[in-house]
Amino acid sequence: MNSPRTRSTRPATARSLTAAAYIFAVVMMGTTLPTPLYPTMSAAFGFGSAATTVLFAVYAVGVVAGLVIFGGLSDTLGRRPVLALALGLSVLSALLFLVAGLPAAGSGAEATGGTAAGLVLMYLGRILSGFAAGIFTGTGTVTVMENAPEGRATLAAAVSTAANIGGLGLGVLVAGCVAAVVDRPLVWPFVVHALMLAVAVLLLPGVRDRVERGGGGHVGVHVGVHVGRYGGWLPRPRVPAVPAPVRGLFVAAVPGVVAGYTVCGVFSSLAPTFMTHDLGISSPATVATVTAALFLASAGAQILLRGWSDRTLTVLGLVLITVCSVTVIVALAVDSLALLIVASVCGGVGQGLTFMTGLRAMTSRVPAGQRTAVTTSYFIVGYLALAVPAMLAGFLTIPLGLVGSTTVFSVVTVVLSLVGLGLSRRY
Repeated sequence: MNSPRTRSTRPATARSLTAAAYIFAVVMMGTTLPTPLYPTMSAAFGFGSAATTVLFAVYAVGVVAGLVIFGGLSDTLGRRPVLALALGLSVLSALLFLVAGLPAAGSGAEATGGTAAGLVLMYLGRILSGFAAGIFTGTGTVTVMENAPEGRATLAAAVSTAANIGGLGLGVLVAGCVAAVVDRPLVWPFVVHALMLAVAVLLLPGVRDRVERGGGGHVGVHVGVHVGRYGGWLPRPRVPAVPAPVRGLFVAAVPGVVAGYTVCGVFSSLAPTFMTHDLGISSPATVATVTAALFLASAGAQILLRGWSDRTLTVLGLVLITVCSVTVIVALAVDSLALLIVASVCGGVGQGLTFMTGLRAMTSRVPAGQRTAVTTSYFIVGYLALAVPAMLAGFLTIPLGLVGSTTVFSVVTVVLSLVGLGLSRRY
């Protein structure tokens, strides 16, 4: 079995790096685009916090499925074909949401086109956006790194981080701001996103692809199934194993990753409902700003503080996650928007630092051929922590209410953070 060969005909340039980062960010935007629209969707379709949370969480399930099934496919087929597949899924997701949001009567936030068929389209669109994000989480990160000019590896790492996490924040901001100025808030945000994706499709041919298709082989997590007389590869699900040299570090990193992603999941799924029902805030732009602050703070912290030591960043991140969890409890108890914003920023910085530190510490201690397995395993843990607690929190709002449910998971994240602090000496 041959190893994949690399292409050298097209050098990496600032232009190819910009194109790769733009495509990555635009696809990731689609995963958070519905977040500030949840209150409007709830009014149009008549569902409550539990259904809202499930709608948020099914995308994370799609991400995990995308990671497991397509995690290393680009090592065999090439980067651009796999990115093209993810772009196609993202476009289809935007179109499904667009069709689901078309109003049958009324206008603005009062539009009541919500039907059972529309709700099904929204769930399908959410799953497809998850698949697209799962593909881009691994392949997009590697592609951005491979499109950095010679000697700019540090820049590429920062750009990759900004494109991933920053794209999540921009998705929330774009949807909220567009919805605030149009008469069809469940339609136009997805029209804008579809247009941005069209630009991404046009830019894709300019992205450098270092993998020579037809070279065969597989790298990292992906295992292909060889079929047909003339060969070919079909993806087969396989959960990656964590390499032995970093298993202890992986265990030390897991509490922080789970705590950080739990904050992101619960905050993103329940904060819009809390702001609408408890604080009386109906502006999608305001809801978007508070939620986007979490993701943008995460991206900014990873870029600005990347020069600090691993142990310092881990401790600081876990402390900030604890501060976020406590502040959320107080904010919900006293109905304070200001405290909710403080919690959002603290949680974002804490999640960003703990996630970045664990990933870079592990990938620096294993050979290049094992980094895909480490990265994929790490992201799987993160996205499961994003989906499962958020779903449980949504269902717990039925017996405990919004404040009670959020308090339960805030306490859980505090406990996880304390466990992580106890294990931080392994860094």
